[in-house]
Amino acid sequence: MFEKLFRKKSMASFLEASHSNKLHKVLTVQDLTALGIAAIIGAGSFSSLGEACFKGGPGVVLLFIITGIACGFTALCYAEFASRLPVAGSAYTYAYVSFGELAAWIIGWALLMEYSIGNIYVAFSWSDYFTSLLQRLHLHIPEYLSCSYLEAKKAFANQSSNAELIAAWNGAPRIGSLRIIFDLPAIIINILITILVYIGVKESRNFSNVMVALKLLVIFLVIAVGAVYIQTVNWMPLNSEGLPSFLPNGFSGVMGAVSGVFFAYIGFDAISVFAEESKNPQRDLPKGMIYSLVICTVIYILLALVLTGILDYKQFDGVGDPLAFIFEMKHNAWMQLIVSFIAVIAMTSVLLVFQMGQPRIWMSMSRDGLLPPAFNKIHPRFLTPSFATIVTGLVVGIPILFTDKTFVLDFTSIATLFAFALVCGGILLIPRKEKIEGRFQLKYINGKFIFPLMTLSTFFIINFLFPDYFKNLFVLDGNEETLKISSLVYWCLLLIMSGLAFVKNLSLIPLLGVASCSYLLTGMTASNWAWFICWLLIGLIIYFYYGMRKSRLN
Repeated sequence: MFEKLFRKKSMASFLEASHSNKLHKVLTVQDLTALGIAAIIGAGSFSSLGEACFKGGPGVVLLFIITGIACGFTALCYAEFASRLPVAGSAYTYAYVSFGELAAWIIGWALLMEYSIGNIYVAFSWSDYFTSLLQRLHLHIPEYLSCSYLEAKKAFANQSSNAELIAAWNGAPRIGSLRIIFDLPAIIINILITILVYIGVKESRNFSNVMVALKLLVIFLVIAVGAVYIQTVNWMPLNSEGLPSFLPNGFSGVMGAVSGVFFAYIGFDAISVFAEESKNPQRDLPKGMIYSLVICTVIYILLALVLTGILDYKQFDGVGDPLAFIFEMKHNAWMQLIVSFIAVIAMTSVLLVFQMGQPRIWMSMSRDGLLPPAFNKIHPRFLTPSFATIVTGLVVGIPILFTDKTFVLDFTSIATLFAFALVCGGILLIPRKEKIEGRFQLKYINGKFIFPLMTLSTFFIINFLFPDYFKNLFVLDGNEETLKISSLVYWCLLLIMSGLAFVKNLSLIPLLGVASCSYLLTGMTASNWAWFICWLLIGLIIYFYYGMRKSRLN
């Protein structure tokens, strides 16, 4: 049984299986870059950016840079896998050839959170901006049909000052003692996106490209107009000691925003699931990933600087529409309207890309026998994974009725970081290949001495700048206990990786990818880890009950 858990599938067998499914090959490098931007710039920039600015202050730009670098290393590793293995399945497929079947299942299960469950947050955020836009046009949706049940219940129980949520709870119709409260716009947009993705990738591509052009235009408009309102004094607000500081809540405050910031980057890897619908995947997939990531990182840094330069960072507490909010506070009504309108478009494109990605991962898992054959069914006319697309729509739509944004945001980020770390680690386990003209190849830099020296240098720099840092890690007094335990585990991981790099001459870039993604994981809370572990246990039960017995490798 132990051998079954770590049995690997060869790259040749994946490529052979992909040839049996004739998906529509229409995507160019421009299309893939646009899909990447469509996935990355959405709920992160238009919604969770407000929470990130509130927690980290102006210094949150440092976290965007750190996260951008971590995603950059990860993107290079994804690109290497995509050039070798141009098939649908994303990180799931890559894990199958590097770590084995059990790890592949775990990543596939984690990606369910990134694409499907992450889309629940996007649907909620889309609804917020859509109802806000309607209100500016003097159209009103009842409060109990424009928020989640849990949000309204929590607001009432905590005596929140949010008048809309209190009105939803008090004004909702009842069946017995049950209040009828659900987010109708979020459900409707999920149904419409599912239909569009079911019809075909070509139609989805054209729709996505138009939306990407529009939202890039308005984001540059926000940066240009917002720059006029910037007051540089806001970039140095007072900290708890009454001193001006770029990091008013310290670096721990910046790391506290990791879920919101990392959620802004979720989706750049979605490009890899379109390998079988790309015209030249070995060349175009890597380019699409890297181009979209660089563009979006620059945009996020500029947006964070504009937001924290216009208003004091504390004003973003509880703000779900920060880009519209800054112009509301500056009484610029026309910019409010434009931003609200484009935000609806922006998050529609994110919903579209995520809803396209998840069915293709399930399709790949079904080919391997880990899921029932129905998930591998291709529609004869539309050439899309039809059954898997419908199931994805249900997985997104049904939880909208009984969950809320806060839970989904934290739940999604930890799973995606975990998958990214494993993808980078997977590159270390596959043999290097010779350069093939016209295909991407990850440059090999021997980490034998460089990575251990980087680890040692980091240790001494931190010890010099923060003398009590390492002493406090061993004092578990209930104060940031989860962060301390995570940091201890992280330093142990760095020592192990340094030893392996020295002994096995491991490649530096994937080593840095594992290290940076693992570092971001240290910012997750205890509740994040608890829910993630529960989710993994459910996935393992399904694997042992069905996947391991039905695997094509048996």
